[in-house]
Amino acid sequence: MAHASSLFLPVNFNPISRTKLGRRHHRTGISAIPPLSTAADVTAVAGAFDGTTVAFIGGGSVAALAAALSLANPERRRQMQREEVGGGDKEVVKEYFNKDGFQRWNRIYGVSEDVNRVQLDIRLGHSRTVENVMKILTDEGSLKGVTVCDAGCGTGCMSIPLAKEGAIVSASDISAAMVSEAQKKAKEELLKAGREDEHPTGVTLPKFAVKDLESLDGKYDTVVCLDVLIHYPQSKADAMIAHLASLAENRLILSFAPKTFYYVLLKRVGEFFPGPSKATRAYLHAEADVERALAKVGWKIRTRDLITTQFYFAKLVEAVPASQSGWLV
Repeated sequence: MAHASSLFLPVNFNPISRTKLGRRHHRTGISAIPPLSTAADVTAVAGAFDGTTVAFIGGGSVAALAAALSLANPERRRQMQREEVGGGDKEVVKEYFNKDGFQRWNRIYGVSEDVNRVQLDIRLGHSRTVENVMKILTDEGSLKGVTVCDAGCGTGCMSIPLAKEGAIVSASDISAAMVSEAQKKAKEELLKAGREDEHPTGVTLPKFAVKDLESLDGKYDTVVCLDVLIHYPQSKADAMIAHLASLAENRLILSFAPKTFYYVLLKRVGEFFPGPSKATRAYLHAEADVERALAKVGWKIRTRDLITTQFYFAKLVEAVPASQSGWLV
């Protein structure tokens, strides 16, 4: 959610300049920000992100902190959060994204210059994810009239470009604050586009709703769920993936924070420096586990991508029913 201008401007998907996304592993990266290489560097930027943010963090060597990480107790902090809101992880996520998290991520997803370098870099990474999803979807033809479920829509970063391309979008998020902001942005951007005659065939505003993933129903040509599985442990992610697949007729697109030794260690660094803000529990997922969950319900991965910037790492997969033909990568 990959132009340099994405750092300061909203995502501007341009179908004229799109390039074909190959059915192969693709790594996107930037080098504008020097890598973190010392414990002091990590400490210096620790206050810039929370537990959700750090699941995507990248950087240099963190070996100097490895011994100290054993002293951190992130699970105790998460349990205290659950007790504060009187529920489980889902209630913590809802509370976070309706309050502190909304302010933080609305700045990241928006155009505000009131962001630090970490948040600015995450904005770029997320915008690249959205661009890559749009390439996957439009490479096979027009989206006009295609039904799409944007599960975990946030502030509409995915829903709005989909609607601009003519898709019929049903979007939802667990956060009422996020949904309200998405509705506002969609009206501003899509109605403006109509007035300027950028889309002479007309644009249908997305239908937004406040819902958690478990409450979603209906049938859609395509289901998109970006950067949401980070809030679900693998035990719950399996059921969630199965549920999302049941809503999709032809395609399911997921992004998640990849679970590797390197990223796990970096996440532990972030938990050691949680900062003053409340954070959600960040879960990493092994690609093999996601693929296994898809296979259990008769789906296969057709396209794989890895979007990386200095502080954002996301694995992007496009899955289709196993009965469909196509390249496996």
